[in-house]
Amino acid sequence: MNITAKIFGISQVVITALMMNAQTNTAKLPGDPSLVSTKATFDQLISYDKGNFKYKVEDYFARPKASQFKISPDGQYLSYKEKDKDSKNHVYVKDLKTGKITKALEEKDDLIRSYGWLDKKRLFYTQDRGGNENLHLYAADIDGKNLKDLTPFEGITLGTVKLIKDTPFVVVTMNKNNKQIFEPYKINFNTGEITQLYENKDVKSPIDDYIFDKDGNLRAYVVLENGLTSKLYYKDLQTGKFNLLKSTDWKNTFYIASFNENSKNKDEAYVVTNLDGDKSRIVLYDLKKDAVIKEVYSHPDFDVSSIGLAGKNRNYELDEISYNGIKNETIPVSKFYKEVHEKLASEFGDKQFYVVSSDDNDEKLLIVVDSDKIYGKYYEYDTKSKSIKLLFDLMPQLKEEDMAEMRPIEFKSRDGLTIRGYITLPKEALQGKKVPLIVNPHGGPQGIRDDWGFNPESQLFASRGYATLQVNFRISGGYGKEFQQSGYKQIGRKAMDDVEDGVKYVIDQGWIDKDKVAIYGGSHGGYATLMGLIKTPDLYSCGVDYVGVSNIFTFFDSFPEYWKPYKEMVKQIWYDLDNPEEAKIAKEVSPVFQIDKIKKPLFVVQGANDPRVNINESDQIVKALRAKGFEVPYMVKYDEGHGFGKEPNRIEFYKTMMGFFAKNFNQ
Repeated sequence: MNITAKIFGISQVVITALMMNAQTNTAKLPGDPSLVSTKATFDQLISYDKGNFKYKVEDYFARPKASQFKISPDGQYLSYKEKDKDSKNHVYVKDLKTGKITKALEEKDDLIRSYGWLDKKRLFYTQDRGGNENLHLYAADIDGKNLKDLTPFEGITLGTVKLIKDTPFVVVTMNKNNKQIFEPYKINFNTGEITQLYENKDVKSPIDDYIFDKDGNLRAYVVLENGLTSKLYYKDLQTGKFNLLKSTDWKNTFYIASFNENSKNKDEAYVVTNLDGDKSRIVLYDLKKDAVIKEVYSHPDFDVSSIGLAGKNRNYELDEISYNGIKNETIPVSKFYKEVHEKLASEFGDKQFYVVSSDDNDEKLLIVVDSDKIYGKYYEYDTKSKSIKLLFDLMPQLKEEDMAEMRPIEFKSRDGLTIRGYITLPKEALQGKKVPLIVNPHGGPQGIRDDWGFNPESQLFASRGYATLQVNFRISGGYGKEFQQSGYKQIGRKAMDDVEDGVKYVIDQGWIDKDKVAIYGGSHGGYATLMGLIKTPDLYSCGVDYVGVSNIFTFFDSFPEYWKPYKEMVKQIWYDLDNPEEAKIAKEVSPVFQIDKIKKPLFVVQGANDPRVNINESDQIVKALRAKGFEVPYMVKYDEGHGFGKEPNRIEFYKTMMGFFAKNFNQ
């Protein structure tokens, strides 16, 4: 059984991530190191977070002792990450017959970002340098030998990776020949031999997505014409020629999620589309005839874009469909998966559960179970005996009965839009006490949304008696294209109105002390923190800007080469700086030009190697505020990128932030 995956083209990945480029110079620290606050400053802030708390910051943000369990394709081995005394997460392989455990992959200075099985004897992993996101793909035997860098090129960015089952090959995309565009390569993961599969020649109208079938054959590709029009070309299986199938505005959706390898008709595919409606839905499509065969699944309120397919053993049948609604929902389709889903639902009730790994014969399934109060537990499900056993509790120190409820909310914006989100309420709020609130706008901002489930930040805040508000403001994804597009060119404006309206809503419910409201977020959430302190200076007690944008102009100037083909899209999402009227708006919603309006305490946090939001964004706001006599604690980690991935850095950040909130809530 394949893991359910949302499938995006390169353009969607790049736009969603807003991947800005930062160059790391080993001879000189990035940014202005003289701006960084002293350890004594952070220690003083940390000291304010004091009380008789049942849980420490480490209980929420120390990495699990073991994690990321996976079954080998033949079912003979169990792989997992295990943390050592220095907080390094190495990959181990356990022989399920003999019980022998071998260290397969060693994590050193840089984090192992992801890993998995290539075949029954070989593993892959991805790794960058200090959070710069220039990922390389590596392969090694299960005993750690025969280690190879499969993409041994300096300065390249790895795009997508597709394993070709039952062969020694993977197909990857990377910008090896031209930093602006991605091309596909077939790599032998045993020998490292690389073959380029297709050329991407037109920089002005590049190919930004390649679609392969299960055998690694290029069957379709998407050209991004002039940055705004997506043109899907499909291969005629008789002539071998690629013909234009669909031409759509970039704002609309029509993409091949997977070919229907279960069908004798080789032109059948599962397609995600919203061309004839507001919400994305899944249809079975005949690509040669350019016609819908049948609708597979749709929802009136939420986009649906995820499918799970069986493997070769069950002829690639459709197993399930999933989408994020109020909670994550799974619709079982195949007879096999209906039986699995029924068994798991009877065992785990209303908790969320996911099949995250399986052997090729679907005899052993690894299941992760979570909820708003459970971080995650791994279970092994034997599909023959129908037995379920607990494999590992990721956070056994966090007791479910002590965790806070994450409650879905819905309200109307000031201009009549239906806005959804979540409020996590500490026990004090449920007992009738008005509590402090931390407003937590999400990143992105376009196409991203907050989901229901365990949130370590919200639970940490609740342990201190604070509520957390997460608003899926206009421009958030998952609620249809009209809702998302209603936030275009409204970043820092109506998108912020929605956040403010959410604050008003939860205050009106009687849960919140209106005089103790803070705002904190990362990436766009960091930008929203700065704009919140500027736009509504009396609403918030303080704010924490974590890797946030401060100046839209310099933010745009830091686009890397591989972002340039998408610049016209960014103009339509954010602001067109070449248009004088929009440039004026962009300046009005660039925090660095509005610092005189910031009156409340601010804490700024940055990863020095951040490739999405350059350190210059944080340096600017800190320098500008200090120049007018406004003191700003500023934390920079020089081995991190867009958010802190290393455990000691994460723990220090959250300890300091909790002290910062405690100080400002109790003044």
